[in-house]
Amino acid sequence: MRFFYAFTVVLFSTLSFSQAASPSAPPKELPKLERFRAELADPAVDPCTDFYKYTCGKWHRENPMPSDQVFWGPAGPLNLWSQTLLVQTLEKLSANDPKRTANEQKIGDYYHACMDEKTVEAHAREWLKPELERIAKVRSQRDLIAAIAYQHQTLPAAWAQQDNQTNSTLFGFTGWPDYADASHNVAFLDQGGMSLPGRSYYLDQDEKSKDIRSKFVKHISNLFVLAGAAQQQADADAQVVLALETDLAKAAMDAISRRDPNNTNNKMTLAQVKALAPSLDFDQYLKLVNAPASPHYIVTSPNFFKGVETMLHQHPLEHWKVYLRSRMLQGSGNLMSADFVNENFDFVRTLIGAKENQPRWRRCVNSVDGNLGEALGQAYVAAAFPPENKARVLKMVEDLENALDKDIAGLEWMTPETKKQAKVKLQATLNKIGYPDSWRDYSAIPISRDNYLANRQNAIRFEFARNLAKIGKPVDRNEWTMTPPTINAYEEPTNNTINFPAGILQPPYFDMQQDDSVNYGDIGGVIGHEIIHGFDDQGRKFDAQGNLRDWWTASDTKEYDVRGKCISDQYTQEIPEAGPGVKQDGRMTQGEDTADNGGLRIAFQALQQSLTREGREMDTKESDGLTPRQRFFMSYSFGWCSEYRPELIRLVVLTDPHSYPKYRVNNTVANMPEFAAAWGCQKGQKMARVNACRVW
Repeated sequence: MRFFYAFTVVLFSTLSFSQAASPSAPPKELPKLERFRAELADPAVDPCTDFYKYTCGKWHRENPMPSDQVFWGPAGPLNLWSQTLLVQTLEKLSANDPKRTANEQKIGDYYHACMDEKTVEAHAREWLKPELERIAKVRSQRDLIAAIAYQHQTLPAAWAQQDNQTNSTLFGFTGWPDYADASHNVAFLDQGGMSLPGRSYYLDQDEKSKDIRSKFVKHISNLFVLAGAAQQQADADAQVVLALETDLAKAAMDAISRRDPNNTNNKMTLAQVKALAPSLDFDQYLKLVNAPASPHYIVTSPNFFKGVETMLHQHPLEHWKVYLRSRMLQGSGNLMSADFVNENFDFVRTLIGAKENQPRWRRCVNSVDGNLGEALGQAYVAAAFPPENKARVLKMVEDLENALDKDIAGLEWMTPETKKQAKVKLQATLNKIGYPDSWRDYSAIPISRDNYLANRQNAIRFEFARNLAKIGKPVDRNEWTMTPPTINAYEEPTNNTINFPAGILQPPYFDMQQDDSVNYGDIGGVIGHEIIHGFDDQGRKFDAQGNLRDWWTASDTKEYDVRGKCISDQYTQEIPEAGPGVKQDGRMTQGEDTADNGGLRIAFQALQQSLTREGREMDTKESDGLTPRQRFFMSYSFGWCSEYRPELIRLVVLTDPHSYPKYRVNNTVANMPEFAAAWGCQKGQKMARVNACRVW
């Protein structure tokens, strides 16, 4: 799946941070939300030279980044507002009241156990002891696969499919729609098992990468010492972890190759899967995780599993036990006893430049949302997303899809045959707004008031089993992979769906108090972004049913690739904010950049439709001194105002398939003559590119 705003995806379970200032105790009142306003513009900046600075510079000067944040922008207050809304619910439900519903009991007791620092501090090592003993009892490769299966069911991970690798121990396993028949799920095996954000962190030889690896080794050693190891042994074992994970990185498919779904669509029988790594007993693994029979298996990176086979012969069993211990201790989370919390956070400083950790209440809200999100999300929706909001968003989606339909019809470079197929796909897109039609049933998860680690493991075990149970069954297109409070959006190519949780349908992204020129510029750009993902360099390879199928004529494919290369070449550039010599690879960000450009263009066209209905003109100044055209582009840019710590900028540029926000704004508007008309920019100025790129 492709996210709208996804740099945290690469960090998975090791990091926990937020976008808003973090009071040590939950606020008593909901904080103020940031909203678009005309006076955001900085008159000292020429919008035709640097539109991002024109829109965002003044706001950042007046709103410096708080010391406990790693990135900061107008969405920060929304994050705090949402978490405050959630914690008010959780604090009420954490009381041991027999009148609570089953869902209320689960989220309330989960939050209570998470917040009970006294119990956590007293029992954390007791809870971890059987986890360490389980690894110590590994005596054979058969025991090793059993330990891996156990960690898959009890440690947090993320299934990333195409854009990155899973964070599961050694490899990932789940049920997912089949590339060839997206109406049914099959078993997927993916590369994974690396602790650092991407394979480049292991393989690059610049001084910064070497320094991060050195600090990673120290971090792992410190975790081993906290778990009871002697310092000398801990230091040696930490070097083993780095060596083993470096071998995993060498075997892994690179991020750019993974962007082509044809490279990850490797259909195999179980016998063929087992032949990739004969030393891993997949029969035993499938039995231990209770996996249903799969018609076949998709192995996203066969060479990775061949590499694992080599590693199983090169590294002795003791090395693998060390690796398992490191995975368990890293996965113990940022909510356990203070010594582990502080050590985990100290390494976060290295990766993303964090200065202060979140207060515990925010980490606990995140944990409830991450593990029982649809139970918690029901309260969020009831308080924050009434039916009239959903109706207005659905109308915007309709306008944007109509705009793309007209855009497709008018494309000179596309043949009628491909246009017909593109329109069929567009019409088949399922639009999911706010929250699921039916809520997930968490009744099978035991949740207690006095063991946070067990609660989290039970929730992870439930979710892992739920995903495996899909194997061999029809795909449920109505299922969500984000929780309702999530401030993000995504497109799923194998389901042909676009998905907008209620969390992102709040100010400053979507604001019922604002007119359409503001909303179509901000959330309209997000909606357009996700719609265009179905037609970017990855999404265009999936048909209306979500099957990986080439529905393009050869001539149209050639024409598309020329336009796509224009985008990727344009976004391949030095990023001075990330440090000397750090360059963004436009091939990695091409899909997101294409979605930004095409999405904003169809949002603009949709606004024109809306204004026509209202009898308004695009270029008539209104009460705030701006025209709807100007307000549209300023709102888009304002939604991306983001200041990052230098360490995080580097991480984003090296691992995230999205461009850094400044360039998401400036490169996009510089490709649009509609923007130049808003500010009177002349061809050749920085924001009015002579050789503009356009796919959609």
